[in-house]
Amino acid sequence: MSRRSSKKPLREPGLIPVPGDLLDWRDAKHFDRWQDRPCALCQQPTPMRSHYGEPAHKSCAKDWVAANPTEARLGRFASDVQPKRRRGDDHA
Repeated sequence: MSRRSSKKPLREPGLIPVPGDLLDWRDAKHFDRWQDRPCALCQQPTPMRSHYGEPAHKSCAKDWVAANPTEARLGRFASDVQPKRRRGDDHA
């Protein structure tokens, strides 16, 4: 069912979350402000996009990762790459 098998990610995915963990999609490129499309998982309209451009609500993607832990390791849904912390950038 995965449509992305021949596609490359539009942006570099980061870590695949452990089932139950949150997806970190902070990058604005996950949001299409021009067009809602049906979520690939629930078919309801969403402006959210995965790293592969697949329309998906973040909550649907998180639930899919929890329900499909083996397939999730293939990277269908992943968090954003986190910038490396700089020295002295220790905010409490």
